[in-house]
Amino acid sequence: MTPPRLLGAADVRRLAESCGIRPTKQRGQNFVHDANTVRRIVNASGITADDVVVEIGPGLGSLTLGLLEVAAHVTAVEIDEVLAGQLPQTIAEHAPDQAGSFDLVTADAMKVTSLPGPAPTALVANLPYNVSVPVLLTFFERFPSIRTGLVMVQAEVAHRLAAGPGSKTYGVPSVKSAWYAEMRLSGSVGRNVFWPMPNVESSLVAWTRREPPGDEELRVRTFAVADAAFAQRRKTMRAALANLAGSGAAAEEALVAADISPQARGEQLTVEDFARLARHLVPAAGASLR
Repeated sequence: MTPPRLLGAADVRRLAESCGIRPTKQRGQNFVHDANTVRRIVNASGITADDVVVEIGPGLGSLTLGLLEVAAHVTAVEIDEVLAGQLPQTIAEHAPDQAGSFDLVTADAMKVTSLPGPAPTALVANLPYNVSVPVLLTFFERFPSIRTGLVMVQAEVAHRLAAGPGSKTYGVPSVKSAWYAEMRLSGSVGRNVFWPMPNVESSLVAWTRREPPGDEELRVRTFAVADAAFAQRRKTMRAALANLAGSGAAAEEALVAADISPQARGEQLTVEDFARLARHLVPAAGASLR
C-alpha cells in the first residue's frame, strides 16, 4: 500500500486558489503547509494503526493525510462547505490507497452528535483558536469512546488546558478538561509552518482519558461550581459561591462539609475538590446549575 503524499506549501496554495479560498480570521483558518510538522503532530498524538481518529476542522487536508498514514480510519468534521467539497478529491489524489478509510461530515462540530463508521478512539486536530475549548469539551462529553488524542491550539489556551492547581493559568478550562482526561503539554509549533502566518503562538496538548469523579449529574453541578468560583477568582470560595448557595453562610457550610477551607480560592482546588463540593452545595432557589 502506497503511503499518502503529504501537502507542501505549493500544494496548500494551489488547493486554496482552486477552491477560491481566502482564509478568514472568523473561522480561525490557518493551514499547516509543512509535512515535517504534520508528522510531528501525528507522532506526538500517539495514535497507532488500531485507532479510529476524528479530526475537527481538516481544512485543506494537511493533517488528514498525515493521520491516514498511520490510523485505521479517519473521520473529518468540516463546517466550511467549500473546503469539505474539496477534501475527498484531495484524498483521492494524495492518498488513493487510504480513501476507503476516510469519512467526511460537513457540519458545525458543536452540533455533531453522531459520527459515521466505527466509534472514534482518538481525536487529533488543529483547532480554530476561537472555539478550541468548547469543541474539545463537547467531544469529550459526547464521544466517550475517545480515549486519547492531541490538539494544536493557541499557546495561551494550551497552558490553560494543561494547568494544575496553584498555577496562574489554572481556571475553568483546566478544571473541566481534567474531569475527562489527564492533559499534558506536548511542545510548541512555530508560526512559519502556517499559511497565513497567525499572530499568536501555537502549542500541542495531548491527553489520556481518565475515569471521571462522578456521573453526568455531578459533572453539571461541578462545572457550575467551577464557573462560579472563577468568575471572581480573587475572592475566597465563601464569597465567590455566595450567590450560587444563597448566602455566604450557606456556601461556608458546604465548604466545611467538603473539607475545604472557606478562605481557599478556586485556583487552589483540584477537580476532585470541586466535585466533592458540588455534592454538598445546595443551590439557592432560582440559581442555575447549567
